[in-house]
Amino acid sequence: MSLVRAHFLVKGFVQGVGFRYFVLRQAAALQLNGWVRNRYNGSVEGVVEGPEAEVKEFLDRCRRGPAWAEVKEVKVQYEEPRGETTFRIRSSV
Repeated sequence: MSLVRAHFLVKGFVQGVGFRYFVLRQAAALQLNGWVRNRYNGSVEGVVEGPEAEVKEFLDRCRRGPAWAEVKEVKVQYEEPRGETTFRIRSSV
């Protein structure tokens, strides 16, 4: 099983619509670790780690987003896994 780490940035109407909690639920459902946070520029940023297939599914779900969101773009950069052990919501930056 190949573990991957994806650093993602979601742009669009993604704040004030429960996007971070949606991401948290998707990560839990897929048993992934990492974090998510709002950025002051209106985007949502996060990191997710886990098996490659589950990370890809997670990113597909982020591209769809929750019902009230309007996702315009999801940028992804793959990095070396760092051993995240939980998935959490971080403070905004």
